[in-house]
Amino acid sequence: MTTLSTRLRDGLTAVFAAAFIAFGGAALRAQQPTPQYRRDLPAELMKQAKVAEPEAAKSAVARVPNGQIQAVELESEDGRLIYSYEIKVPGQSGIEEVNVNAKTGEVVGSEHETPATEKREAQKEKARKP
Repeated sequence: MTTLSTRLRDGLTAVFAAAFIAFGGAALRAQQPTPQYRRDLPAELMKQAKVAEPEAAKSAVARVPNGQIQAVELESEDGRLIYSYEIKVPGQSGIEEVNVNAKTGEVVGSEHETPATEKREAQKEKARKP
């Protein structure tokens, strides 16, 4: 025969277990650091991406040793959905742009952009946006 205190203890244990299951995952996710770079990831394009942005970021950084991601943009370019990363390497002028296919995770291009190239590209980008 179980006592009232045993049933109460078992009930409280079940309540705490359910609360941990319900809220524990959110607490653990909240502890993970958020990337500290500018992110332009339109929701309508994110729905089409098969590769999560943090996974694509790993591929981009692997292409540029010692680089730090400054920004990422998800865009449709030449019929492909790509994450375009701007990566700064300490001691180098300009940035490395690395493009990662958002559906396969494959690096599909990279190039060094000088400050002059960056300025021209920013002007083009500004002209395209309404």
